[in-house]
Amino acid sequence: MGVKGFQGTSLLDFPGRIASLVFFGGCNLSCPFCHNPDLVQAPDRLPDYPLEPLFEELEQRRSFIDGVVISGGEPTLYPDLIPFMRRIKQLGLMVKLDTNGLLPDILAEVLRQDLVDLVALDLKTAPSRYGELHNRPVNDTALQRTVTMLLQNPVACEFRTTCVPGLVCEEDIRQIGALLRGAPAWVLQQFVPHYCMDVALRDLEPYPVSRLETFADLAREFVPEVVLRGV
Repeated sequence: MGVKGFQGTSLLDFPGRIASLVFFGGCNLSCPFCHNPDLVQAPDRLPDYPLEPLFEELEQRRSFIDGVVISGGEPTLYPDLIPFMRRIKQLGLMVKLDTNGLLPDILAEVLRQDLVDLVALDLKTAPSRYGELHNRPVNDTALQRTVTMLLQNPVACEFRTTCVPGLVCEEDIRQIGALLRGAPAWVLQQFVPHYCMDVALRDLEPYPVSRLETFADLAREFVPEVVLRGV
């Protein structure tokens, strides 16, 4: 398991900054609405991007990028994630980590070594429903440990939920909100059906904006700032 993709630059992931994107294959969830199905279902069919050329390119980009976004798949499954992140930090670049939060021990070590500047945690649905997102049991207490850890840590964090019809409803928002109580902000994202791993979801109609606004009103009972994204 290694780096499966390395893209140019993006303005989207570090607000107001430019970042390169690195993707890892493999995941400990199989969310039907995932937009990176090859990384989840068949990572071994994708070639690894060699590390030394990757770091050579990052070195060349240092003059015009601010950081690196590490995504997947689920990057915390990568056994050499911590030394990989350390090398990025040694270049003087910021690091953003996208994660599902199901490996809190790995994240705790990343935080302990001060290797990340921004953590983006995807909260898929109510913790009690995480078994619907995989083909084997999911330890939802791991997710709760991760949320507690991030709420107690000064690192910048983005909590976000994609509002997939059938997987996120008002009661799910309440349960996630109870978990996030004390967080400064929460992003609710519009569902985009076109690239879903489960082809049956590609014809699923996204929620109307009015329903997302209802979700946002509920979310504000738990978190002071709620952002609607993709509407």
